[in-house]
Amino acid sequence: MAEEGDARLGMNRRIERRDFLQGAAMTASALAAIAADPLYAAGAALQPASQDAAGYYPPTRTGLRGSHPGSFEQAHALRDGTPVAAAAPTGEDYDLVVVGAGISGLSAAYFWRQRRPDARILILDNHDDFGGHAKRNEYRVGGRVMLTNGGTMLINSPRPYSREAAGLIKDLGIDPDALEASADRSKVYRDLGLGAATFFDKETFGADKLVRMPRGSGRGRAPDAAAWAAALAQAPLSEAVRRDIVRIETGREDYLPGLSIEQKMDRLSRLSYADFLVEVVKADPGVLPYYQKRTHGEWGLGIDAEPALDCWGIGLPGFQGMGLDRRRTERMGNTAAGYSATGGSYSFHFPDGNASIARLLVRRLVSGAAPGATPQDIVTAPFDYRALDRPDAEVRIRLSSVVVHAANEGAGVDLVYMRGGKAYRVRGAACVMAGYNMMLPYIVPDLPEPQKAALHELVKVPLVYASCAIRNWRAFATLGIEQVSCPGGYFSSFSLAPAQSIGGYAYPGTPDEPAVVTFVRTPVAPGLPTERDQHRAGRAELLGTSFETFERHMRDLLNRALAPGGFDAARDIDAIIVNRWPHGYAYEYNPLYDPWDTPEGQRPHVIGRARFGRIAIANSDSGAAAYTDSAIDQAHRAVGELLA
Repeated sequence: MAEEGDARLGMNRRIERRDFLQGAAMTASALAAIAADPLYAAGAALQPASQDAAGYYPPTRTGLRGSHPGSFEQAHALRDGTPVAAAAPTGEDYDLVVVGAGISGLSAAYFWRQRRPDARILILDNHDDFGGHAKRNEYRVGGRVMLTNGGTMLINSPRPYSREAAGLIKDLGIDPDALEASADRSKVYRDLGLGAATFFDKETFGADKLVRMPRGSGRGRAPDAAAWAAALAQAPLSEAVRRDIVRIETGREDYLPGLSIEQKMDRLSRLSYADFLVEVVKADPGVLPYYQKRTHGEWGLGIDAEPALDCWGIGLPGFQGMGLDRRRTERMGNTAAGYSATGGSYSFHFPDGNASIARLLVRRLVSGAAPGATPQDIVTAPFDYRALDRPDAEVRIRLSSVVVHAANEGAGVDLVYMRGGKAYRVRGAACVMAGYNMMLPYIVPDLPEPQKAALHELVKVPLVYASCAIRNWRAFATLGIEQVSCPGGYFSSFSLAPAQSIGGYAYPGTPDEPAVVTFVRTPVAPGLPTERDQHRAGRAELLGTSFETFERHMRDLLNRALAPGGFDAARDIDAIIVNRWPHGYAYEYNPLYDPWDTPEGQRPHVIGRARFGRIAIANSDSGAAAYTDSAIDQAHRAVGELLA
């Protein structure tokens, strides 16, 4: 029966699921051609690598991406006590070695070159592509190139960008307001009347039902109680639950009368949104499954573990009549997404997310990596990965290189990295560690014990950004939907990729053309004692989940939700990519588990990022904020510490 079900879902169809050719194995002739290149004679100790072969282009790889096979096993072995292998010296000596080719590592190289234009820099990364979490997924269906983000999506932040972060963005030519005005955000979805829906699954709610929902009660919106009642009448919910959801979404009651605004906000920062709904709003507990996953995409937790004040901050309902003041959130020590007294940053979404920022940085750092000069042309600029690690380049980016040891030695830093099963040794006058901060106690074993303990506290949020290319999106148009919330599903939501065109990239404009559907999953373990415990459990789950499991859930969800519109997963899906991030978002302090009034200098991320000799520490982890500006700011700080 299981095999019959898999056949119905299309699990046996030959589609683009995996592509090992570009990222792993190379032919003997390709290896020989690279080794014969006279430019590589100076690096004879290094073995030829995949990234140096013609045609190497990881953004088009399908299957399991993100923390893909080969990117983490050696780090886990180091964590588990496996001794570092004897390393062959490469004879390379750089002014700066950067560990991590994400936004923070690339920014560190950029800032260093601003101060030292002639500096020689080596950037090492464990993945088969640069960008860190700012990954690019690229599909080719029906002769058309379609893009989506495999990780970081937006240029945005709860706070305005600092002078340094804003300066780097400006130097790269990015003017978010001008880009927003010039990018063609197709009105096709709006013109077709596509909206949002909720898919109620039978496992959670007793029956499968797709319900087109009215607009929410977020900021500036006037909720319509009658529309909400009419929509919920179709949902497999009890009458009491329907009535309370309408009250939560559209009511204007002050649920904490007699308290000042400061007292209300303080109270809301100390109880979860789930407790707020049940204990303060007095809603039927049956509403909780409907709202439980609303916070997954923001913090990787359910509403049982997220402060009500943060949930108000991102626009969840129930607070419309409470008179809360966004200008006071900073005084309350709250960092709810986007609602500081100064109003948050600008925002822009490239078709491939913040991968375009990484590509702009690489184009600026590495001569010959890509043509062009603008943020518009970076979206379709062809990248030559052979240029990334040329021996004659001043900045080199070496992929699939897992750093396993770093130590201050004399006037510089010695580093050992693993690549292709071999250990290599390089040296830098200075080093910026811009990867996952929690690995540093293993990579830099000489760190002081209090610093190691602090770094172990920085448990990242696990998450999955998956997507599939479909032959057409008629089912979405037929059902009148663009995005679907799945409160009980394996994936918490799925949606059509934004219909955006920029530069030479044009998004499909009619339902008969191919499209990309994106999915979000954040594995959590509600009920565990702390947020960190939930993230650790989620990380273990992701590392133990096969690609086939993700694929089966994607196909099953689309079939069940979109079947009334004529969708058939076995027929309509052409390719699948799963970006698995066991170590995803940087850990942000949670008032339910972390005392928000701890002095800044005593917080783990500040203790953990202290410079250690000629080694400085960057990455968004060291800013305790999962935003691009934090990654840039921490790079600037780390470079400043080394050059002070």
